[in-house]
Amino acid sequence: MLITSLQNPSIKNIVKLAKSRERREQQLFVIEGARELSLALEGGYLVESVYVCREMFEKTKYPGVLDPIEHRHLFEITPEVFSKIAYRENSDGIVAIAKPRSHTLADIQLSKIPFVIVLEAVEKPGNLGAVLRTADAAAVDAVVVCDQLTDLYNPNVIRSSVGGIFTVQTAICSSDEAITWLNENNITSYAAELQAAEYYQEIDFRTPSAIVMGTEADGLTGFWLKHASRRIKIPMRGKIDSLNVSVSTAILTFEAMRQRGF
Repeated sequence: MLITSLQNPSIKNIVKLAKSRERREQQLFVIEGARELSLALEGGYLVESVYVCREMFEKTKYPGVLDPIEHRHLFEITPEVFSKIAYRENSDGIVAIAKPRSHTLADIQLSKIPFVIVLEAVEKPGNLGAVLRTADAAAVDAVVVCDQLTDLYNPNVIRSSVGGIFTVQTAICSSDEAITWLNENNITSYAAELQAAEYYQEIDFRTPSAIVMGTEADGLTGFWLKHASRRIKIPMRGKIDSLNVSVSTAILTFEAMRQRGF
């Protein structure tokens, strides 16, 4: 079936799903990009429908991504229609609608010596996505998002994670729930703080560990500074006293991976 009208109900609904409220109420979200769709399918996500602009899709590096999609769930669209529903430039002509998954602490399966990233009140979708991308690259056990301010299925999270949202175990919970879960699993929590006495290079991350990261503007709240096992910092030599949270997370994460022999 070829969709040519911008007034098509399905197309209008995809546009609606740009809003967090619509995603929450409909329990649906948008995936743009063949690579991202491929990772979602590999991760077991239920894909309800796929919309393809053939003129653009012919250039994709993932031509087999449509193979598992049933014909009745596949729709062709014109370039004009695609431009209406696309979020990014230089897209490869594919948009899908999928069902979100459960993201609870109980869903997380830990390795023998886990490494977990905890994010408190992360607000910017791009930062959350970048952390998920780092988490995938380092094969961490999980990313725990506390006191959530950003929808995991925000299109900008999916885009900046390059599909990492589909490959990394992720939980949404309160800070209280997170610290309880970490303690129950004997995971040492390291709160990143500018005024900490210990430098991150001095820490032995070869034991069950979690790094706890706050926002660039305010850092961690008093809750984590009080309840985390230890506080650590990254040396700063310039006049600007903080790094982007995704950069800080990457530094700490890959120090842990270096110690563990990657």
